[in-house]
Amino acid sequence: MLQPVVRRTWAPRGVTPIHRSWARHDRLSVISALTISPLRRHLGLYFKIHRDNIRAAEATRFIRYLRRQIGGGKLLLVWDRLNVHRSAAKVLTKTDAVVIEWLPPYAPDLNPVEQIWRQAKYADMANFIPDDIKHLEAEVVVSLLFQRRDPQLLHGYFRHAGLLN
Repeated sequence: MLQPVVRRTWAPRGVTPIHRSWARHDRLSVISALTISPLRRHLGLYFKIHRDNIRAAEATRFIRYLRRQIGGGKLLLVWDRLNVHRSAAKVLTKTDAVVIEWLPPYAPDLNPVEQIWRQAKYADMANFIPDDIKHLEAEVVVSLLFQRRDPQLLHGYFRHAGLLN
């Protein structure tokens, strides 16, 4: 959203830091996937940004995009139980070589993708006040591309979820 995530900051002694923003509620929706190849253990981060809420059609298109990017045989998706994911699963399991494993309900600690957003919101973009939605989108892309280029960071997301040693 265009509202900043306010975190601890520095200021000269006796000067209270002030973040000036406005009460706009424009937002972006981002769908992402962390991938790991079964043989080489190569890690990847893929994403698509939308200006509207993501629905089942967008989730389905994203998974098909992901398949084109990584190729190969069957695709194992580990998804949380978001309504959009459940709706997309009905289409994907009928028409695509996709197997879906569902995370337990209310278990964000088991979802490594949640760590992408923790890093983006609370570290990379903490105290960031965008000028407009385009500025926000550009900063989100910078954060995601930075994370994509750091295999140790991606590996840490899987470790945090207990999925890798």
